[in-house]
Amino acid sequence: MSDTRLLLALGLATAFFVGGCGADEASTPSTSAEVTEDPVPEVDPARVTAAQQAAALFPAMPAVATNPANPQSAAKELLGSTLYHDVRLSKNHDISCNSCHVLAAYGVDGEATSPGHQGQRGGRNSPTVYNAALHVAQFWDGREPDVEAQAKGPILNPIEMAMPSEDAVLAVLNSIPGYATLFAAAFPEDAAPITYDNVGKAIGAFERLLLTPAPIDHFAAGDLDALDDAQQRGLAVFLATGCTTCHVGPAIGGGMYQKLGLVHPYETADAGRFDVTGNEADRHVFKVPSLRNVTETGPWFHDGSITDLADAVRKMAYHQLGVTLDDAQVDDIVAFLGALKGELPTDLVTAPEMPTSGPDTPAADPS
Repeated sequence: MSDTRLLLALGLATAFFVGGCGADEASTPSTSAEVTEDPVPEVDPARVTAAQQAAALFPAMPAVATNPANPQSAAKELLGSTLYHDVRLSKNHDISCNSCHVLAAYGVDGEATSPGHQGQRGGRNSPTVYNAALHVAQFWDGREPDVEAQAKGPILNPIEMAMPSEDAVLAVLNSIPGYATLFAAAFPEDAAPITYDNVGKAIGAFERLLLTPAPIDHFAAGDLDALDDAQQRGLAVFLATGCTTCHVGPAIGGGMYQKLGLVHPYETADAGRFDVTGNEADRHVFKVPSLRNVTETGPWFHDGSITDLADAVRKMAYHQLGVTLDDAQVDDIVAFLGALKGELPTDLVTAPEMPTSGPDTPAADPS
C-alpha cells in the first residue's frame, strides 16, 4: 500500500479464440485468432491528485480510538454504554449523557445550548460525542485531557445533571444490584470497583468506539468515485481557501486550539480558553471543532449561534483566513462537507437493558 493509500488497478486482458471442434484442434490456439485488449479505464488525474491530498491531510481513522491508560474490554464498553444512557446519574433522574449527546442524532440535540437540571442552560453548545476521542482535549476550552475525564464533569455540574457529589453518584450505583455485577466484570482487578474514576473510564471506553468513517475516507483510500463532482470541487476550494490550516488529521479538526477571529475580529463575550489558563493570549481561543458529520450537528460555533451551515462556512473563511468566498465557492464547500458525513454505528446507538433499581435507591430530587 502506497503512502497515499491509493490503489488504482489498470488491467489488461488477452482473449484467445480456439477454432475447430476436435479434441486435438481444441488443445492448440488457432494461428488466425486475434489478440484483443479490454479498454484501459480512464482515470481523471485531478481526482488522483485530490485523493492523494486527502490521504495526506486526513489520515485513516483507527477502528477504535484507544487509550493505553484505559484498556478496552467488552465488559467495560457495556458498562460505559449503560452509564451513558442512565438518567439515574442525574439529580432529578431525568437527564443522561444521551439527553444532550443523542447517539441516534449524530451525538447532538440540535439545540443552541442544551437544557439541563430544571431546564437550566449553559453558555456553550453541546458538541457531538462522535469522533471526540480523537481530539487533542475535551470541551470547547480544552479543560479536560480526554473523554474519560470529560465524562465525569457534566454529572456533577449544577446546571447539567446536578448531582451534588461523587459520593451521591456512588450511593445511587451501589443501591442498584445490577451495577455491582457490571462494575466487577469491567474492573476485575479492583477490590471495590464502583468508584467515580471507574465511571469515567467506562463511559470513556464506550465513547472510544463512537467513530464514523465517511466517503472522504474511501476517497482517500483510492475509491475515486466516493466523492461526486460537486464534492470534489468543494475539496479543491476547501484546500485553496486554507481551511486545512486548522481542519486536518483523522477527525478533520479537533487537534489544536485557535483564536476565534484570527484575521478579522469576531464578536463574542466568551473568553474561551482564557478561563482555563488565565493567559491573555488565550482569550477567545477555542478548540478547533471536528468537521466530521458537521452537516448533521448544527447549530454551529461554540455558542450555537449559527443556524445555517453556508453562513458558518462564509464566516469562518472571512474571520479566520481573511477570505471572502462567493456563493458558488460556499456551495461547493458545503457539498464537500457532506462527504464527511459517516454512518452511525447502529449497534451502539440503542441503549442496553438498564439494571433495575434496588429498594434503597435514592429518590429523584427535583429541587
